[in-house]
Amino acid sequence: MNAIDTFQFALQSLLAHRLRTVLSASGIAIGIAAVILLTAIGDGVQRFVLSEFTQFGTNIVTITPGKINTHGGSLGAISSARLLTIEDAMALRQSRHAEYINASVVGNAEIRAQGRSRRVTAYGQGPDFAKAFNMQIEIGQFLPDDDPRNPRAYAVLGAKVRAEIFGDTNPLGAILQVGGSRFRVIGVMASKGQILGFDLDDTVFIPTTRALEVFNRQGVMEIQLAYFPDIPVHVVVEDIQRILISRHGREDFTIKPQQQMLSTLSTVLSVLKFAVAALGGISLVVGAVGMVTLMHIAVSERVSEIGLLTALGATRTRIRILFLLESIALSTLGGLAGLLIGSGIAWLLKLLISDLPVNIPWDYVLGALCISMVIGLAAGVIPAMQAAKLNPVDALRTD
Repeated sequence: MNAIDTFQFALQSLLAHRLRTVLSASGIAIGIAAVILLTAIGDGVQRFVLSEFTQFGTNIVTITPGKINTHGGSLGAISSARLLTIEDAMALRQSRHAEYINASVVGNAEIRAQGRSRRVTAYGQGPDFAKAFNMQIEIGQFLPDDDPRNPRAYAVLGAKVRAEIFGDTNPLGAILQVGGSRFRVIGVMASKGQILGFDLDDTVFIPTTRALEVFNRQGVMEIQLAYFPDIPVHVVVEDIQRILISRHGREDFTIKPQQQMLSTLSTVLSVLKFAVAALGGISLVVGAVGMVTLMHIAVSERVSEIGLLTALGATRTRIRILFLLESIALSTLGGLAGLLIGSGIAWLLKLLISDLPVNIPWDYVLGALCISMVIGLAAGVIPAMQAAKLNPVDALRTD
């Protein structure tokens, strides 16, 4: 019984017991399909979240008031922390690594124009905001480069605010009342849509100092510094610390590089993706258990066949190889079927539900296929050894 005969015999055995073959392969197929679907959704969500954060650029450092990291002694009450101011933002322009500086404050305000009113999110931003965060202007211009301490009362509308308040008319030059202050509209932002639940089209942008007056605040909520891409982030952080400590006398602020936040977020999402892949792997293990059971049943059903093969000269090694080939073939067929089913369903989900981020990570798919082959090999070892140990005389008597 040469190698070709062994392959042919194994194939004929699988075809002769179609139901058992389908049941064995379907367990592996379901497990592979589950791994593909879960990891495709997990990888899609990871890419979606990271793209939402990185669309504004990755070379940004955010400075917020108050020190959130503990360095020994008490820092006193929260209210005693020094606020960040417009002057702090102006001082950071001295950094040779800074490309853009923006001081930001956010609040909720009622806006009124042309007999219509609406409550929106009002952003107090500096003139560098649009360039630092890759924001596009549809018509007009963004806030001009005025003196940050006394900017002109200009406003830039989000796309949705423009449509709701001004309709199809040109809003440039119109007077917009934000809270108790009046602003002249000089631009409209291009539509950006919702980002992580925040509607950037339902907004109004006004100068930071004017926003502080509208919201009756003493300090800005945060300062963003966009640095040149070729500068290491730790060098930028050290320069920010040097400038602000010289002004505040101590480090009563927190510096959060976006790269660090993205790295942490990516690590968390990768762990979640691995976790959902492990959940899919449970189905693969269940399929493997079913396959081992069916292979044991196959040995008990084919005792006389094994005895006949042994009587005709088939060695124990050949019998062992025969059963191993059957189990590997079953797991491979099941793996390929699961690949087609899982990929097909993932493609349909992506086609039918456009908002559902689906992306198949092929490294996980190839890993699952390799695992299915290993499962087939492992599932066939014990039944193959059991079959090879049968006494041919006793085996023939069972017929």
